[in-house]
Amino acid sequence: MNVAAFNFQEWNARLLMEQSSAIKCPSISYHLAGTKKIQQELAKPNVLERFLENKEDIAKVRECFAGLWSLDDSEIIRKAIEQPELFVIKPQREGGGNNIYGDDVRETLLRLQKEGSEEDAAYILMQRIFPTVSLTYLMRDGIYHKDHAISELGIYSAYLRNKEKVILNNQCGYLMRTKLSSSNEGGVAAGFAVLDSIYLT
Repeated sequence: MNVAAFNFQEWNARLLMEQSSAIKCPSISYHLAGTKKIQQELAKPNVLERFLENKEDIAKVRECFAGLWSLDDSEIIRKAIEQPELFVIKPQREGGGNNIYGDDVRETLLRLQKEGSEEDAAYILMQRIFPTVSLTYLMRDGIYHKDHAISELGIYSAYLRNKEKVILNNQCGYLMRTKLSSSNEGGVAAGFAVLDSIYLT
């Protein structure tokens, strides 16, 4: 469920669920942790230190972060307007087809600046990631073809707690999505990517 698209009634229903004794899957805190805005907050200086004690672990986690900024950072907005190909504008929506790339980044930022509305709070600016491209076979609707592609690995986990007591916290699988390297979007359901498996060499 897309929390960014919740209306008032849906938020009230979610509040009722959170206040109940039912097991939530996911809980609202875990659900919000996956939003772009919370990811941006976690990437800020001195925030990881609230959750991790080991400095080496903190450094390793921080190495995995791409740059994430709110649209009120005038210096980074200037850079994104000058070099839009290095950035992506992301809304608080999931499922593919929602991100803004290339020259559209510049046009969107200039439009938001001109309008001066609160709409920019619905977006974050992210450093564009350029993963390794490999030659692979992709199949859709029973037809395969060979092309240059990139992949994204997601790790499944199971986490169960009762208030402060952690009952279960395990890694339990993965999801690999592969798409054409020329494609900006990567949603499987939206038709931009295919499900894949890992081939270790």
